[in-house]
Amino acid sequence: MQHARRVDTLVVALAWTFCADAAPVSESHQVERLVAGSPFHGVHGLAFDRNDVLHAGSVMGQSVYRVDTATGAVETVVGPPAGMADDLVFLADGTMVWTAILQGAVYARSGDGPVRKIADIPSINSINVRRSDGRLFVGQVFGGDGVWEIDPAGIKPPRSIVKDPGGFNGFDIGPDGMLYGPLWFKKQIVRIDPDSGAMSVVADGFQTPAAANFDSKWNLYVVDTAAGELIRVDIERGTRTLVAKLETSLDNLAIDSRDRIFVSNMADNGIQEVDAVTGKVRQVVKGELAIPLSIAAHGTTIYVADVFAFRSVDGRSGAVDDIARAHAAGTPIEYPVAVSASEHHVVLVNSEGLVQKYPHGSNRPAASMHLRGARLAYELPGGDGLVLTADNRLVRLASGDGNDKGRVIDGNVPASGGFALSRARRNTAYALDAVRGEILQLDLLDGQRRVIAKGLTDPRSLAVGANDALFTVELSTRRLIQIDSPSGTSRVIASDLPVGGADNPTAAVGIAVDDGDAVYVSSDVENSLWRFTPKRVH
Repeated sequence: MQHARRVDTLVVALAWTFCADAAPVSESHQVERLVAGSPFHGVHGLAFDRNDVLHAGSVMGQSVYRVDTATGAVETVVGPPAGMADDLVFLADGTMVWTAILQGAVYARSGDGPVRKIADIPSINSINVRRSDGRLFVGQVFGGDGVWEIDPAGIKPPRSIVKDPGGFNGFDIGPDGMLYGPLWFKKQIVRIDPDSGAMSVVADGFQTPAAANFDSKWNLYVVDTAAGELIRVDIERGTRTLVAKLETSLDNLAIDSRDRIFVSNMADNGIQEVDAVTGKVRQVVKGELAIPLSIAAHGTTIYVADVFAFRSVDGRSGAVDDIARAHAAGTPIEYPVAVSASEHHVVLVNSEGLVQKYPHGSNRPAASMHLRGARLAYELPGGDGLVLTADNRLVRLASGDGNDKGRVIDGNVPASGGFALSRARRNTAYALDAVRGEILQLDLLDGQRRVIAKGLTDPRSLAVGANDALFTVELSTRRLIQIDSPSGTSRVIASDLPVGGADNPTAAVGIAVDDGDAVYVSSDVENSLWRFTPKRVH
């Protein structure tokens, strides 16, 4: 995940408002927002301040948001990069403290004052404060595994409480002053003594418990991300009661002073209110897409690597369907970051280098393999695989043998990652060099290359249409460009695209072309999907 420059809070908020209302301009194509956008760039930790105002954190969005639970209105209060928040909490004096997991940092901000770093701990994830004495505790999950006490003032060094507990994720403080929370990897809810480090199991039998919070009556509520459940746990008996069945990919929860429960969902880019008595669910805010990093077209179906989900979009109606969701039981997709489509399969790559082939129309992969450093993958005619790695190698994999590391075709493919297979020429591909503003034609048999287009400004992503017409998006100029591959000449298809805004730390725009020459572009600012259809000449 890429860090972005810090921007002023007001600028970030205005960027979202402007882009949500504006539309691209094109003389040659009809422009339609096929899938509406959403204000978050992923949503994780939740916390109420002392005025009962809900705040939400985003890792990829690198922002802390304020959410109106009545209307669903969202505004950014801390922008990138310091706003990165996997979890957050408010101290007694109103100071907001949050964990930036990818930066390995804990930040604090008092009122409208400056953001200050108060601790450095790798893979820091969960955080909470003991109200009785103001002691502040944090948990490491995924890239590290531990529970720590940190100094709210940032003066004293962190103190280790427990090493390797098993992924102590979103937690709360119990009536006895102990820490209560889930062990992500051990499927348990545990109690931890913050002084001695003694740990005991409170309840087990979960699929993937992600977070736990107490209400005012000391009922403990737990979200199970794999099962998509909100569960009430009796901390004395260890018994569990299902409160509500929700969608999978849950991340966190927060309970306000009136014991209203709010739950965040990564894949839905949303927050729900759940009635603890009736189990009734109210959607506060929701997105159709989460973070559409990469898209691919097959016929009129658009596939989306949506970070927290793998989705398909009907290219005509805009209807969105889930193929698989991150952390859901039985769907080990982790975090999808790239997708391509061939005649028979959709090829998905996740953030850990897992490459999966899905038959069209199926939610189960026909084949899977791990290839270290894989970031883009394709299926060639005949079934061979083609993988572009993080160290800029282009590797051809023989079909039928998932253990074949393959032959390196090119060891220095441009690092920008814009890549597409030719539709008109067998064993030909195109690569985008964002730094040089060039498009290269590559021979997949002998590795020979030639520059076919120059002079592009900050281009991102690449797609091929009929007769090998090439399409890319210039991020900084916010233009959709078409390039004639034989001649290298280019023309502007559309301008004023909602891309490259102030609150887009991913800086990733997806592009695809369907069989009818409609061009689709995903917005890194809106998390929306746009369709550009050629106008008919009468």
